[in-house]
Amino acid sequence: MIFDPRLIRLIMELRTAGVSDTAVLSAIERVPRDMFVPESMSDRAYENSALPIGFGQYISAPLVVGQMVQLLPRDEKLKILEIGTGSGYQTAILSDLYRRVYTIEIERELLDAAQRRWEKLEITNIVTRHADGQKGWGEQAPFDAMIVSVAFDDAPDQLLAHLRVGGFMIIPIGNDEKNQVITKITKTNGGFNAQPYYPVQYMPWAQTAGLPNRAVI
Repeated sequence: MIFDPRLIRLIMELRTAGVSDTAVLSAIERVPRDMFVPESMSDRAYENSALPIGFGQYISAPLVVGQMVQLLPRDEKLKILEIGTGSGYQTAILSDLYRRVYTIEIERELLDAAQRRWEKLEITNIVTRHADGQKGWGEQAPFDAMIVSVAFDDAPDQLLAHLRVGGFMIIPIGNDEKNQVITKITKTNGGFNAQPYYPVQYMPWAQTAGLPNRAVI
């Protein structure tokens, strides 16, 4: 396989910045990010930056994707729920790591576009839903792990209710864009344990005007 030199530089940058999970890095190598950005921005596809994809939404920076995904358990049999499909880039990376991925997107046109990209890449293990991601996916619950692409003051109760005991949620916590942290929340028999990891900037839920999946970085 011949790699784009831009991709090689990106992978090296992610390693230097702390994305150390080799499975995650390999998935990022295999998913062509240029397919998930507007054609007018294809020359920037392998920059470590967020890029606009329409509807006020952005494809997240590869570093943020790598940081969040590597916090998930490495077990391909886990049942994974993604809140905020967006371009479908992170979903495609998850699909490389897990047997089946469930994803919710509130913008129908974004979801349809993501599905067309997956079809071109012959990805067949993604199950989609057009809905408000904050409400979760009760019919498919419980989930072993969730990854949320919008910031909240606190993790939504309805999403937490759809986690199994022992399950994980990776979510940006904080309503101030300058004071957010990617947080891993574990559901226990007695409640929830939260562990902060990386500083991040996502559009807070309160600012999305009803569109909960607008990642900005």
